Amino acid sequence: MDNQQTNPNRSNVLIVDDVSDNVGLLRRMLSRRRFNIQSASNGETALALAESTLPDLILLDVCMPHMDGYEVCEKLKTNPATKDIPIIFISALDELPDKLKAFQLGGVDYITKPFNSTEVAARVELHLSLRRLQQQLEQQNERLRQEVRDRCAAETALQLANQELQRLAHLDGLTQVANRRGFDNCLAYEWRRLARDQQPLALILCDVDCFKPFNDAYGHQAGDECLRQIAGAIAMATKRPGDLVARYGGEEFVVILPNTPTEGALKVAKDIQLAIADLKIPHQGSLVNPFVTISIGVAVITPLADVSSIHLLTAADRALYRAKAEGRDRVVLEESIFKGSMPFHNESTILGQVREARNE
Repeated sequence: MDNQQTNPNRSNVLIVDDVSDNVGLLRRMLSRRRFNIQSASNGETALALAESTLPDLILLDVCMPHMDGYEVCEKLKTNPATKDIPIIFISALDELPDKLKAFQLGGVDYITKPFNSTEVAARVELHLSLRRLQQQLEQQNERLRQEVRDRCAAETALQLANQELQRLAHLDGLTQVANRRGFDNCLAYEWRRLARDQQPLALILCDVDCFKPFNDAYGHQAGDECLRQIAGAIAMATKRPGDLVARYGGEEFVVILPNTPTEGALKVAKDIQLAIADLKIPHQGSLVNPFVTISIGVAVITPLADVSSIHLLTAADRALYRAKAEGRDRVVLEESIFKGSMPFHNESTILGQVREARNE
């Protein structure tokens, strides 16, 4: 092996030939063209040099002892690190099968000996130019792939951020259950879906008993913690993924139970009542119990397409009013909601009438 110091601004050419005169001639010719030249006199050295320095082009003799040029080419092309290096065969073999074999193994050109120096230089220049274009194309493609990856990552991050914003927009910040917006959207969706499927929809409306005296006695921070615990207990009592627990407002919570008949809704309501009792949150200002309790109104209906969901909500509110009027800390079912189709009504008007009657 006889190598010269390389210039990083020049193309690197590796000459592989066991005849030193051929190497010297090619070296002198290519050095005048301002190439960095390396040489190897056998296949083993050529493979080691190619992998360590990654030349821009290889001039490869075919007839060499121990390992001929065909075998060297085959090994270079099966190595991921060297498979893209262009190889020009230079050989005294001038038969068509020899040339075909060279191209089949991955050679880009074939020059027969004795060679013309001008022709060799021209072919070397051509294939180095093609190699540079190939590298530029690969770099451009990699930049494009990176841009696509970056854009996909940005789009994914944006999608996740939007999903998180949507989640937060439908989440009550204090209790971490759904907020009123989340409840309204879920109720509208389930009403339409169950009206189409003609399946029952249950609604449970809960109100913490004597919550104002609780805040007066223990402070608003304790009141907030009380609401958080109650929300968690209600969520634990509703087992199915399709059920929704929401903070309806203040100390009121609401549960949507799709595909749930009356018996199932009453069982969930009783489970909620027991879960709150198990919390054993002290309440010295309660008129009902030394611990925090809730009143619960339950309503169940099979939705109709031409009827507003407000009728179900109003029925649950009436049941809750009765639960509080009958002494609190109890579950009441509103059994008479409507018979047949009813027109749409304004939610605030209907609920306002019920809440005026409740007079809380």
